[in-house]
Amino acid sequence: MSDNSFMSPSRTGSAAIDQGLRSHMQRIYNRMSLGVLVTAVVAFAVGNSQDLLNLFLNGPQRYVVIFAPLALLMFGFNPSRMSASALRVSFLILSVLYGISFASIFALFTGDSIARAFFVAASMFAGLSIFGYVTRKNLDGLGSFAIMGMWGVLVLAIINIFVGSALMANVVSGVSIIVFAGLTAWETQNLKEMYSPRMDSEVADRLSWVGSLNLYISFIALFSHIMHFMGNRQ
Repeated sequence: MSDNSFMSPSRTGSAAIDQGLRSHMQRIYNRMSLGVLVTAVVAFAVGNSQDLLNLFLNGPQRYVVIFAPLALLMFGFNPSRMSASALRVSFLILSVLYGISFASIFALFTGDSIARAFFVAASMFAGLSIFGYVTRKNLDGLGSFAIMGMWGVLVLAIINIFVGSALMANVVSGVSIIVFAGLTAWETQNLKEMYSPRMDSEVADRLSWVGSLNLYISFIALFSHIMHFMGNRQ
């Protein structure tokens, strides 16, 4: 009779990798959720205070608020040179900045429409992330296409800040939903494939914060552009 009390070395190693990967991905999603929570709390607080709205968003200073998250992403988030603790601080600052820039949502739109848009974005994000995690198809081609599309819609969105075209805004939001849907699936697959149980704890922590940031940006983008179509003004 065979002895089943011990797993073979290969199965034991595989189980350890699976458990480590689950823990790694859970840490990424927890940190991403923390960023979304911080953004929501800040947006709600600023959006329900006329004094804070006037301070941040009524006047030319609103352009500083709008472009501050992009500036931080480009110049204040360098994973190759920053420690995990520095990445954490940058991530939380970015979450606050996005919260301030999104404050007008709570001032302009009804709570019901905000909740509906959030539910749709969360459901869409979860489905796409699960797909990226379980699919065996290589999504690198999709990721490259989505990254190029992201830069394209970013340029159009910046132009439209000054042009103010409703048609261009609709095009930007529609294309952005498609682009960030692709990015969500690709980023999830990429994070899964980058994991290694042999990674140093500091490296794993840094990778976790970078992954949290990437998924956070995808979720925030999905929500904001879905809100463009689903938001009902007060």
